[in-house]
Amino acid sequence: MMTQTYQFKAPSVIVNGPGAAKEVGNFAKGLGKKALIVTDSNLEKFGLLKDVRNSLEAAGIPFAVYDQVVTEPSMDYTEEGLKVYRQVQAEFLIGLGGGSPMDAAKSIAVLSANPGKIGDFLGANKVSKPGAPLIAIPTTAGTGSEVTPFTIITDTIRDVKMLIASPYIIPRVALVDPLLTLTMPQVITAATGLDALTHAIEAYVSIKAQPITDSLALQAIRIIGANLRQAWSNGDNLEARTNMMIGSLQAGLAFANSSVALVHGMARPIGAYFHAPHGISNAALLPTVIEFSVLGNPRRYAEIAEAMGQDTEGLPLLDAAYLAVEAVKRLNHDLKIPTLKGLGVDEKKFQSVVKQMAVDAIASGSPGNNPRKATQEEIEELYQRAL
Repeated sequence: MMTQTYQFKAPSVIVNGPGAAKEVGNFAKGLGKKALIVTDSNLEKFGLLKDVRNSLEAAGIPFAVYDQVVTEPSMDYTEEGLKVYRQVQAEFLIGLGGGSPMDAAKSIAVLSANPGKIGDFLGANKVSKPGAPLIAIPTTAGTGSEVTPFTIITDTIRDVKMLIASPYIIPRVALVDPLLTLTMPQVITAATGLDALTHAIEAYVSIKAQPITDSLALQAIRIIGANLRQAWSNGDNLEARTNMMIGSLQAGLAFANSSVALVHGMARPIGAYFHAPHGISNAALLPTVIEFSVLGNPRRYAEIAEAMGQDTEGLPLLDAAYLAVEAVKRLNHDLKIPTLKGLGVDEKKFQSVVKQMAVDAIASGSPGNNPRKATQEEIEELYQRAL
């Protein structure tokens, strides 16, 4: 009998449900005398900072706001944010927004206690000590960043998305409030929802999957498959929005501990070279990569198909497994997800960088977790197919 132990890491506290963001003041009290809120100026316009501000004021916690993270987080945001953090003499951080403000907040937290530039920490376990405490408050149902030990920062000079991983990056508190997602536009609902689905699927088929991540990933696939269309069709549907937040959270906890695989490895270079939204890049690649990967673990893909509502009863295992491809294709179609070409990926540039993209994908490490191993040539071929 095989004996193996598994580690599962998560924030100390996760508060989940409508109104969770209003509890920020209670948790802030124990973390420091002053907060820096890292966010995106658009969220202020939508009124999404209101509950957080009111809660901090009621708790008597002073705060400053750094709201410049309007695009994917680059090294510049990190350095600028760190400067503000030190100038205002903050003692902890609140990351409020989609993946970008949360990634920026995580990187500022790292640099607050670890000397150097953020690029020095590229890869796994290079962060030597805990950074400033962080409360993460997502405004999208997708990245799962509020519970993960990862931050992705773009090196704009080299056109590379740097993945930095360390248990010290996991936020101290995650406040997961579906009320903050009601104003999310359709296109972002689709992109972030499919990002969460990709997290769940890859966490389930990853060679690093473990019993706790399995139950979270499979339940996330079920809940996202059953609610994403409704949240997309009617943004005010609080039940669907609440379920999507739970699905995204479960997927985040799953992939934070079992890792992602080939889709994410291939999506990052598309983001770096063509600045395509991460969730949409994942969605555009997902059916092609599942079709390639099925043979590596047909039973798991058959279970994914069933979790997504496909009728697999009485089918041979492989036939059931390939229904996972159909389920994702149909979801992409319903949510109007474009192909890579439809995303505006320029074909001429694509052909000139596709080899390098495959090299970058493998270098990210994620493809090594895929149930079916892919060579550089096979990854190039998958890019061509997805185009």
